Amino acid sequence: MKKSAIITFALSASLLSACSNTSASSSKTKQVLNWFSAGEITTMDPALNNDVYGGEQLDATMEGLVRLGNNSKILPGIAKSWKESKDGMTWTFNLRKNAKWSNGEALTAKDFVYAWRRQVNPKTASTQSNKYSGIKNADAIVASKKPVSSLGIKAVGKYKLVVTLERKLPYFQLLLAGSAFAPQKQKFIEKAGKKYGTAAKYTLSDGPFVMKGWTGSNLTWKLVKNKYYWDKKNVKLTKINFSVQKSQSTSYNLYQAGKLDMTTLSASQSKSLKNQKGWQIKKSNRTQYLMYNFKTDKNLRNVNLRRAIAAAINKESLAKTLNLADIAATSLTPSGITDPVSGKEFSKEVVTKETKAIQSGTKAQAKAYYKKALKELGKKQITIKLLGDDTDDAKKTTEFIQSALESTLGMKVEVTNMPFKNRFAREEAGDFDVILDGWSGDYADPNTFLEMFQKTNVNNYGKWENAAYNKAIETSKTTTSSKKRWAELVKAERILLTQQGVTPLYYGNTATLINPKVKNITLKGAGLAYNFKGAYISK
Repeated sequence: MKKSAIITFALSASLLSACSNTSASSSKTKQVLNWFSAGEITTMDPALNNDVYGGEQLDATMEGLVRLGNNSKILPGIAKSWKESKDGMTWTFNLRKNAKWSNGEALTAKDFVYAWRRQVNPKTASTQSNKYSGIKNADAIVASKKPVSSLGIKAVGKYKLVVTLERKLPYFQLLLAGSAFAPQKQKFIEKAGKKYGTAAKYTLSDGPFVMKGWTGSNLTWKLVKNKYYWDKKNVKLTKINFSVQKSQSTSYNLYQAGKLDMTTLSASQSKSLKNQKGWQIKKSNRTQYLMYNFKTDKNLRNVNLRRAIAAAINKESLAKTLNLADIAATSLTPSGITDPVSGKEFSKEVVTKETKAIQSGTKAQAKAYYKKALKELGKKQITIKLLGDDTDDAKKTTEFIQSALESTLGMKVEVTNMPFKNRFAREEAGDFDVILDGWSGDYADPNTFLEMFQKTNVNNYGKWENAAYNKAIETSKTTTSSKKRWAELVKAERILLTQQGVTPLYYGNTATLINPKVKNITLKGAGLAYNFKGAYISK
């Protein structure tokens, strides 16, 4: 669900299962975890956050109706039980009466009603409003065609919530586990005003942890156990110390010194350390890509120029340069997402002879596309400006792309690397030509990737537009046939790849070292964020 810099998330298989004597092994051990974030937090407002860094903090401090366990298993959250109507259009949730906010106040159904209405209210300008598509009247409200009060959510007393859909959503319960659907306290938000989510003191939690020490710009903060959390007895960690670490050599040194419990590894580090205890690779539901700005650079509107750029970048070599686990991308939707009906893998279905020629093109193919582009544009040479983050992997990627385009095509590439928070601000403002970006899916379905590039989607910062693509995505959302839905999504991605609305680079998988004493950390959702709720430090 979230924008990302080049990030590194991994998980040791030994951490996935809880020890049967968890309490005994952890009761006498200091339950303090030292973790890191690869980038700065931009906001802690669930309606405005759109990146993995703030997302991980929100996942640890907020809880919605349900939680996700291992392998995306749906578990009770603030809702202790729920019922789906026979037609799948109405969901009734029974909330816990002992759920509270981190200030000790009771959490009730009206907190969900307020939060969801705030998310779709055009005045909020939420980056998450697209996720509400399919809930009754959500799209119309976002488009300012219906009042916020008409959203398909209703509180029945203090502890019952009824949600009405416009159409069946195969991934509805998975959506509910994300922070975009978490409750929000109206009184607290209205008192904080524009400061809400800008610093730790302007946040309010209902999840396992509470944020402390984040000022809005600093690079260290902590999460402490929420004493009012309804399931606090099963939260073993008392504190998680976070620090921003962009250099893999620095994070590795801190890990070796016992000051970090996890470090990500470069390709060279991973080769030499793969036999060390705690080394693991975790596949994540993430794709890194190049996004083009169709408004600021008219040259980039030329499809053959974009095809030339895509074909000139050897994605196999790029992936190996960065990490032993990264995989060259042949599609925007990463590998591992399969059709629930046929069992076919989506990323393989979308590949055609034409898309393969572009995504896995040779230097000769790249030059042919570039020659066409120059002729069509009436140019002898093209210069592009490439923007990326200042992490080690981002710098390596932009350097690789710069070298590939200049040596293969004779293009001139001007590279700028900056902190994620600044880079993302420029992306949101449309202040870029070509940007190195990434997306981590909220759930294992192609829709979480493909809907981003619809004409009106808030994440379509490059303003790419294709009528046939928009139509295919809309049809996939309205059809009642699962087979047709999948076919329309395949059609949409083939259009995107043929037109190179964005250029997929690689699927992000990462090698890490995790302290073997850290137990029972799971991954929330489709491999996006760590779930610290049940984690503990063993002897």
